[in-house]
Amino acid sequence: MRDGVENEPARRHRAVVFDLWETLIDWDPEGAARMVAQVGAVAGDGFVERWNSSTTRYVAPLRMALAEAGVGEGLMDEICAIRLAYHRKALVPRPGAVDTLRELKRLGFLVGLITVCSEDIVRLWPESDFAGLFDAEVFSSQVGLSKPDPRIYLHCCELLDVEPHEAVFVGDGANDELAGARRVGMEAILIEREGEDPLWPEIADWAGPRVTTIPGVLSVLERL
Repeated sequence: MRDGVENEPARRHRAVVFDLWETLIDWDPEGAARMVAQVGAVAGDGFVERWNSSTTRYVAPLRMALAEAGVGEGLMDEICAIRLAYHRKALVPRPGAVDTLRELKRLGFLVGLITVCSEDIVRLWPESDFAGLFDAEVFSSQVGLSKPDPRIYLHCCELLDVEPHEAVFVGDGANDELAGARRVGMEAILIEREGEDPLWPEIADWAGPRVTTIPGVLSVLERL
């Protein structure tokens, strides 16, 4: 017996690892654009362009990334407050996400997270509805790595104490994340919005398993 599940059949996969944006939570492009405009008004001309071309915004502490984008120390607190307010509203689970994470754990799966995100998400995570639901959490801004770098997937697997072939990755396909997961030996499931075209060109011809809701992952796992 494991985690209260009696006579559990042998399964190929022991862990399920989720992306965050457009997987467990929605991406609000209009809200994000308003937030960026607010920050740009504080930071001054040219900031938005510098920030959008930054190579460190998701793999370094926020203040370091802002400094590299030309923001002075005196403006940091105001900009950080604007960003936190936006991300606090964004960090809301999609329907069925929390229940599915709990059900996976009840079934004996280990549950992980790999997300490309700024430090704002790390700061807000303990107060979110996701706090305490994962066995391993990997935030790009903390580890200095971003998908699809193979090291970020392998790091999560190490934290979960599973081999890559024992883990399934679930994501919307941004950052070449699904192919990245497969390159290290993980299975991958695409989550997409029902009735909509794929968001990313690299998944236009995705031939692997796919779902339109987080609870749908449970059914797919039964077939893998």
